[in-house]
Amino acid sequence: MEIVYLDDALLVLNKPAGLPVLPDGWEPDAPYLVKMLEQEYGRVWIVHRLDKVTSGVMVFALTAEAHRDLSLQFERHAARKIYHAILSGVTRWDEKTARHPLRSNVGHKHRTMVDDKNGKPSETSFKVLERHGAYSLVEAQLMTGRTHQIRAHAYALGFPLLGDLLYSAPETDLIARPALHAYSLSLHLQGATDESPNTEHRSLKTFTAPYPPDFAHALDQIRAGT
Repeated sequence: MEIVYLDDALLVLNKPAGLPVLPDGWEPDAPYLVKMLEQEYGRVWIVHRLDKVTSGVMVFALTAEAHRDLSLQFERHAARKIYHAILSGVTRWDEKTARHPLRSNVGHKHRTMVDDKNGKPSETSFKVLERHGAYSLVEAQLMTGRTHQIRAHAYALGFPLLGDLLYSAPETDLIARPALHAYSLSLHLQGATDESPNTEHRSLKTFTAPYPPDFAHALDQIRAGT
């Protein structure tokens, strides 16, 4: 896996698709990310999650202090995560915010679904970056952190992610997983003498993860009109 940034407190990497962050309930003996990292770097603290099928930038804390600091940034929405996704369908809107309440682990397929009565408040902002044929490349930003939130909100808007058969996307040969990639992560980093919890006076650093080959290939094919 590609290490994007490493210091005494933080580890930022580009997670490959198909690798779970924690043990998979269906395959408990299969490799998982935290175990692989701890074999190399010692104890790591999880700050946020990515689904097994999602690629892209992730940050781990290497100290308890860094874990507390990063967790506060995510809780206060001071950390900014940007995802790129390919939608099945061409949107008529350039920007759209989905606020459908979501309930996870629904049915035998364990999907996340809109539930106006029992769902949790959820918000995802979408912005169209490109349109090609029957597909749209979008930027998605999470304002909340529900399971499968981008996938469920895209489906609720009528544009499931390319390759996301769980959320009723058409079958495709373009990519063998949901076309979702955690593209960038912006964090307020502490300086050597800055231990203040006030992020306004810290430097804001953005880490980016290039598209993996399968996502890049699907996008190239779409751009070429094939």
